[in-house]
Order: sequence, then C-alpha cells, then structure tokens
Amino acid sequence: MNKVREDALIIIEESIKAVLPESAVIKALEKKMFSGNVVVIAIGKAAWNMANATKIYLGDIVSKGIVITKYEHSRGPIEGFEIIEAGHPIPDENSIRGATSAIELVDDLTENDHVVFLISGGGSALFEKPMKGVKLEDIMDITNQLLNCGAGIVEINTIRKHLSAVKGGRFAEKCGKANIYSIVLSDVIGDRLDSIASGPVYPDSSTSEEALVIIDKYKLQVSDDLINVLTIETPKKVDNCETIITGSVSAICEAAASISEKLGYNPMLITSTLECEAKDAGRFLASMAREIKHGKSSIKTPCAIIVGGETVVRIVGDGKGGRNQELALAGAMGIEGLEEVIIISLGSDGTDGPTEAAGGIVDGGTTDRMRNNNILPEVYLDNNDSYYALKASGDLIITGSTGTNVNDLMVLLCK
Repeated sequence: MNKVREDALIIIEESIKAVLPESAVIKALEKKMFSGNVVVIAIGKAAWNMANATKIYLGDIVSKGIVITKYEHSRGPIEGFEIIEAGHPIPDENSIRGATSAIELVDDLTENDHVVFLISGGGSALFEKPMKGVKLEDIMDITNQLLNCGAGIVEINTIRKHLSAVKGGRFAEKCGKANIYSIVLSDVIGDRLDSIASGPVYPDSSTSEEALVIIDKYKLQVSDDLINVLTIETPKKVDNCETIITGSVSAICEAAASISEKLGYNPMLITSTLECEAKDAGRFLASMAREIKHGKSSIKTPCAIIVGGETVVRIVGDGKGGRNQELALAGAMGIEGLEEVIIISLGSDGTDGPTEAAGGIVDGGTTDRMRNNNILPEVYLDNNDSYYALKASGDLIITGSTGTNVNDLMVLLCK
C-alpha cells in the first residue's frame, strides 16, 4: 500500500472517531436537570450509541427507554430499553412497531415528567406511523420514487412529514404536557431541525403547498387519497421541547482538516454544504487534482482538499451502489494515470446505499485494475453499478456501522 493511501485511511478512521456521539451526548445532558419519570427515545443510525451513553450517565433516573435503529446497528442490550431494528432508507413494519412502542411509552406522562429524545440521521425511515388513510406500502412506494428521481433530502422529508403521524412536530403533540429534551446529531446540510429525521418534536417550516410542488416537480405517481392527506398541515408551533445540536458534518470536515495537517498536508476546506449529483462532484474533485498535479493551480502539494455534504444519484440503470461509490467511480475516471492522488468519499455512518460499503477510495490506477477484471468503468457508471466496479478494483471502503451519522465526507489528497 502506498503512503498516500495509508494517509487516506488514517484520515477516515480518525475523522469518524472525532464525531462519535457519546461524549457530546453527555455534555448535553450535563446542562439539564431532570425530574419525575424520565423516558428515553432514541431514533436513527446512531441511536444505540446515543442511548447507551444516556443510560450510563443518567443511570436509574431513566425509568424506561427504546432504541429504534437500522438493521445491524444495535450493539447489544441496554438495561431497561427495548431495542428495535428497522428498515432504511425504506421504512418497514418494524419502523411502525418502533413508533407505536414510543407512543405507548409517552402516553401517560405528565407535566412533571421528561422525555429525552435522541435523534440522528436515518430516523425518517426508522420511525414511522402513517397518517389515517395512508398505508405503509404508500410510504414505501413514494419514498422509493423520491430516492430514484434524485430528490434532495429536504424534499424527501417534506413529503414524509406530511404523510406521517409522528413527523413534522406531530410526535411532540403525542407527548402531551411532558417536557422534551431533544439531543440531535445532524446529518442535514444547514442543520435544519425540522428536516433531521423529519423533525418529530420540532415545529415544521415546510407546508402542504411545498409538498404538492415536489410531487409535481418530479412527476411522482401519487393517488388522490394521498394528495388529500398531503393537504393536512403539520404543526407550526411546539411548546414542550428544548433542542440542542451535538454534532454535524462541519465537525467531521474540521477533524479531517486537522488530521491531514498533522500528516503533513496543507488542508483546504472547500465546503461542508455540498449538494449536487454524485458523479458531478467526483468529476469536480478529479478536475482539481489534474490542475494541481499539472501545476496549473495556486494550491500547492502536498494538499488535502476537504468537502462535506450530501450528493444525490439519479437512477437510470439497474446496478448496485450508493452516492459515495458513484462519486468515487466518477472521480477515478478523471484521475486515471495520476500518481500520488487519492479521492475518498464515504458515509460517516458506515453505509452507502443498499450495500455493506461506506464508500470508495480511488487512485490513478483504479480504472486499470477495473479493466484488468473486464470492468469498463464508463459502462458501470452509466448503469449506476459503482459497487461492483469498485469491488473489482479493490477500492470499496468497508467500516461496518460506525455508531455516528453526520453526513458524507469527501477528501482529495495530492502529494
């Protein structure tokens, strides 16, 4: 393994460590006094880690709790907690079972009681109870349509909120007069609290009109019954919730910059709010690499170009992959033949699309390795088949569940 690739793997590992939620959750809990019954509800890909830290810190103060997380993201039992693993990015029956259990958990609370609500990315799919007149199959279908057409996460969650009985501030209503203390690990650009996990306990700024515009924009196939539900407005005011954000994509970008500098690179953080198609982002990073390596840029080597955010994939083929793998494959085609250049793109939660990979790590020889395995990178990119292309070249990043989720990290290293 060459030195630049070794450095890239160190940056990945240490950057993820820097945004693990446990210490941040405890700091948030230290700022709050609790009384009465204290129940803990944790939803999202980082739910187990956040709930476990809360139980360790609060101890017997917690009367009961529930963790609702993605399949294979639980790390074992937590005393006094029900743990439910559910579907992501498409909700399933367990998503409804988890939300139903959470509603039962808060059903008899009073103004003297507290709900510690721990939210991380992925909660939109994992925590679901359809509105009256809406079936799970309806939500599964429209979510799938939104994912395939390249809609952004805010647009997706605008639709989800208006079809759900627990999103867009509606779960806060189900908590009655109980005091909600919400600790949020943000995976949404700009840290929009009403969009992270679709804002179950936060007033919703999106409107029914906006939801209908999104339906029309992407020409989604939606029944008249669902259109009628979408016209029911979400809560615009929530009086029983206090919210604190404990981490976001900017934190992982800053960590990557710091670690890169310690490894001898000149770091440059371009943005932590990237939103575009994945293949375009990969091509952009590759174009920067070519200019830097050919001496046509004011950026001097050794350098680390750092980007955070969330790209989208427009599905036109029938391949397998995720946005980070697609970005890496497009980037690999653009840096073909360049020496001492690496492009990384990974999801901080350790998963990317419907695969076990977190993303991809590519270099100037990636495309040659693909072709040596009878893989034509341009064909696989056109078919949204980045997973098998990167698997053939040995360039998948596989971390397993990381226990955190603060969006995606992209790094270009040039020596």
